[in-house]
Amino acid sequence: MSTTIGQILDRAFGHPRGLLGRVGGMVMAYGNGATERHVVDVARLTPEETALVVGPGPGVGLRLAGERARTAVGVDPSPEMLALAQTRCAAEIAAGRVRLARGSAERTGLAAASVDVVLSVNNVQLWDDRAAGFAELLRVLRPGGRLVLSAHEKWLPVPRHALAAELTAAGFTDLQTWVWQPPGVTAPLAAQLRARRPE
Repeated sequence: MSTTIGQILDRAFGHPRGLLGRVGGMVMAYGNGATERHVVDVARLTPEETALVVGPGPGVGLRLAGERARTAVGVDPSPEMLALAQTRCAAEIAAGRVRLARGSAERTGLAAASVDVVLSVNNVQLWDDRAAGFAELLRVLRPGGRLVLSAHEKWLPVPRHALAAELTAAGFTDLQTWVWQPPGVTAPLAAQLRARRPE
C-alpha cells in the first residue's frame, strides 16, 4: 500500500479527522452497524448497569447501549467521531443516558470500578498500547464486570487466541472467544471475545 493511500485510510478510518474522517464515520455507521448491535446483544445490558463504549465512532452501538443500560459513556480520541456520536445520540444525551468524552482505551478518564460493562468494536487494532488499554479497562470495571470485544479478524494485530492470552495476562478471567459472521456477502468475519474482571 502506498504512503498516500495509507494516509487517506488513516484519516478516514484509523484516526478519523477532517472531511475524510466524517465520510469514514458514515461508512463505519453502515458497515459496523450489525456488529455493533450484535455486541450489545451479547453484553446483555440491564437497566441498572453503566456501560463504557471504547471508540464508539459514529455512535451506533453507543446509542443502543444507552437505550438498554442506565448510562453509556462513549470515549473516543477523534473529535469528528465524537461530533457524529453526539448527533446520533442526541435524544439519549438529553435524557442523561449517554455521555461522551475524549479519551482512549489507555486513558478513559473514568474512576476505578465505575462501570459494569466495557464494549469495543473494530478498534483494538488502533490502540497505541494494548497492555495499557487492557489494564485500564480492568481498572474501570467493577468486580464481576464484563468486557465484550469484537474486531475484523483479518485486521487483528495478533491472532484472537493471542489476544485472549493478553487479556488473561492483564487479569481478566472467564475468557471466551469465537468468530461471528456479520450479515452481507462481503462482510468480513469478526473475532469476538468476552471476559470478566474477577469478583
